[in-house]
Amino acid sequence: MASDTLVVNGGRLSRLQSRPTLEEYIREIWQVRRFIALNARTRANLNGRDTFLGRAWVILDPILQTAFYGFVFGMVLNVSKGMENFPGYLAIGVVFFRMATRGLTSGIGLVRRSRALISSFSFPRAAVVLGEGLKNAIDGVTPVLVGILMALAWQLDKAIPWTVVLIVPIYCLVQLFSLGCVFFVARATAFVPDLKSIVNLFTRALFFLSGIFFSIERFVNHETLALVMKLNPVYQALYAARCCVLDGEVPPVFTWAYLAFWAFGLVTFGFIYFWAAEGRYANVR
Repeated sequence: MASDTLVVNGGRLSRLQSRPTLEEYIREIWQVRRFIALNARTRANLNGRDTFLGRAWVILDPILQTAFYGFVFGMVLNVSKGMENFPGYLAIGVVFFRMATRGLTSGIGLVRRSRALISSFSFPRAAVVLGEGLKNAIDGVTPVLVGILMALAWQLDKAIPWTVVLIVPIYCLVQLFSLGCVFFVARATAFVPDLKSIVNLFTRALFFLSGIFFSIERFVNHETLALVMKLNPVYQALYAARCCVLDGEVPPVFTWAYLAFWAFGLVTFGFIYFWAAEGRYANVR
């Protein structure tokens, strides 16, 4: 077993491999909240920074993604037949799916990527995860706005529904869900990096099980499979967003409760799961 490493922290020696109580851990995170916010802001919206178009890719990316999937599934596979606003349906699906599953992809190897910082200073390692989650939340704002504008642009014959404002609480719930995923994946891949392939496979499976480009009611005839797909929290997030933007309706109470259950449940248990291994992250190589 590796011996504990001592570092200077606030004028005293601290062990990098110690795990505080959960109450102390939360208190320590609150003390470094400014570092978390600064770390997130400085790393946010860096997509395309090394390209000629720069930050324009933040807007272009969701547009091109929607156009590509629209061509493949709408024109080639013709799943858009009979749908009133397939481009809008697809735009909401693409943008919110990527936002909901961002936690799975960004959590892969997060501890390993941050090991230089983790091995040099004594601070709650969850600060790294919270910074990543806040960064993802900042990065998601522009694509969501672009997706909503694209969806509304394809139904200009209708007035903009007031329910669009409900995207704000839906966005917050999805970001909490994503943060919970970061906690789980960050710890799991820190000690078993091979899980990266499993997480990527799971993410691809979610892509086809979340109704991004097709309606479950129209294309899934197997009742059990349809029920499983509808109980997928990512599908419920897409459904809620479409209700607000495309249909001008308030999502059902079940959808709100189900999303809240997954969001708060996943982030709570993910935080505890990550905290339980606090004393081991300094040994990750």
